[in-house]
Amino acid sequence: MYYLRVAITKSAKKAHRAGLRKKQYNDVRRKALRESLKNARNAQKGDTKALAQAYKAIDKAQKRGLIKKNTAARRKAKVAKLLKA
Repeated sequence: MYYLRVAITKSAKKAHRAGLRKKQYNDVRRKALRESLKNARNAQKGDTKALAQAYKAIDKAQKRGLIKKNTAARRKAKVAKLLKA
């Protein structure tokens, strides 16, 4: 059984609020990443616009720490291979 930990100290409460704010930004960024990858999968071969959008979303997610460097590189390679003319 899991017990919820409740923030007791003032700094812990503040950190919790900050985490909730960051979660909102991360959720938006994660959704943008998923959407761009989905659009890339449905795009025509050689579609450079879809490729650029996917790269942009992947780079931003990696910059913000949502995905690791190697994961970003792997996804970029996969998208590039998929959209190769």
